Amino acid sequence: MKTRADARPPTAEELQQQARVWLRLLTSTEVREVDAQGFQRWLRASPSHQAAFVQAKRRWEALKPMASEFLRADPEAATYHRRAMRGPAASRRAFLGAAVSAAAVAGVAGMAVVHPPGGLWPAPGEWGADERTRIGEQRAVTLASQVQVTLNTQTSIRRHAAQDEMAGIDLLSGEAAIDLPVAGQRFVVMAGAGRSVAESGRFEVRYLAGRACVSCLEGAVRVEHPAGVRRLQAGQQTLYGIDAVGGVANVEPDTVSAWRQGALVFNEVRLSEVLEEINRYRPGQVVLMKSSARDYRLSGRFLIASLDSALSQIQGMFDLHGRSLPAGLYLLS
Repeated sequence: MKTRADARPPTAEELQQQARVWLRLLTSTEVREVDAQGFQRWLRASPSHQAAFVQAKRRWEALKPMASEFLRADPEAATYHRRAMRGPAASRRAFLGAAVSAAAVAGVAGMAVVHPPGGLWPAPGEWGADERTRIGEQRAVTLASQVQVTLNTQTSIRRHAAQDEMAGIDLLSGEAAIDLPVAGQRFVVMAGAGRSVAESGRFEVRYLAGRACVSCLEGAVRVEHPAGVRRLQAGQQTLYGIDAVGGVANVEPDTVSAWRQGALVFNEVRLSEVLEEINRYRPGQVVLMKSSARDYRLSGRFLIASLDSALSQIQGMFDLHGRSLPAGLYLLS
């Protein structure tokens, strides 16, 4: 594993992120001898590295009760656990359990788990971000020509200098809202395989799990992708992935940007997708234990500042039972 060389000393937050990634690698089935050697070099590089790793390990240990509870509650996850522990790499790793492994839970138990609890394992590609928000945090930054960029929860961006008189950002992950001055220069948002270009107005770009969603709220936006170009007017939206770009659909701007007013709005959305969105804003993890409820449809408006109240409402809507566990884990069954 390689760490990114930076021109400036890493911040405390960046060191924590690096420590978490090392911890994830060292407790996985993919760890190699060269990784262990690289970790030792990173650990010896500075006392601050050692302190960051100790703190990350303490958080890891705090999740063990949550993992045990999850394995007791779900037979399929427990079966996966036992098989993994019998594997050839079991003797050199500490298996945390399906409760905190997004890939294991999603693949084996079909649960609504998208991110590790508390953002425990940041993607290495986000280490070079110039701006980053934590879970539940929103922040506005002003860039070239008085362009205001509002970052939603768990968002990472990298600024890039003006090229051909066009300034902009790389959206590494998350969601960003762009407010352009009336007579500003062109501004571009790079996200995955495409880029969105505008000269005035307001638009939003959401980039998660390799898929981007671009929404035009005011003015016009041109979405450029190897598979085609889409021109959006106010109240229009398009989606794209690595290989393809979708058509243009009409959307309600107030619903799309409700997060900027501190709310989440859903209109006939699958319960599993609603919980995925709540998990982006809420520390810990909401896990849907009742697989038959995944496709229940939900409409409503919930305050981001009161997501536990939203979970109580969801329980009442669908006759579910909620249980809180350590480390922010919340089971819905």
